[in-house]
Amino acid sequence: MTKPIKSLPVLPIERAIRTISGRWKAVILYHLFDGSKRLSELTRLIPSISQKVLVQQLRELEAHGLVGREVFRQVPPRVDYSATALGLSLEPVMLALCDWGQRHAEALDEADRMADCIVRPVNTKPRPAA
Repeated sequence: MTKPIKSLPVLPIERAIRTISGRWKAVILYHLFDGSKRLSELTRLIPSISQKVLVQQLRELEAHGLVGREVFRQVPPRVDYSATALGLSLEPVMLALCDWGQRHAEALDEADRMADCIVRPVNTKPRPAA
């Protein structure tokens, strides 16, 4: 594992929030809970993120041990990103946040604008990338 890009706080709750904070990190990780993805797949899943920012966020997630990067030596080169065991351990927390977000939207009468959370059965391994 590489050295973290940013120095993290010593207070555990602040450390946890800082590690996944930002506009895109939680969204990227959320999509990786379903299995390995290539950069192009992530770009399709998150169309409003630029490739530069996506790569930057993936590097930070990798530096913090939440995302793994596997390079396949082929022509053209292929790189797959996946949630590590540490990253997958955040899934219940993030799904709880997703559920809270849906309840918040309902409380503000905005539920019709919300997408459903992706929920996998407990103890199910992520699907391998195709």
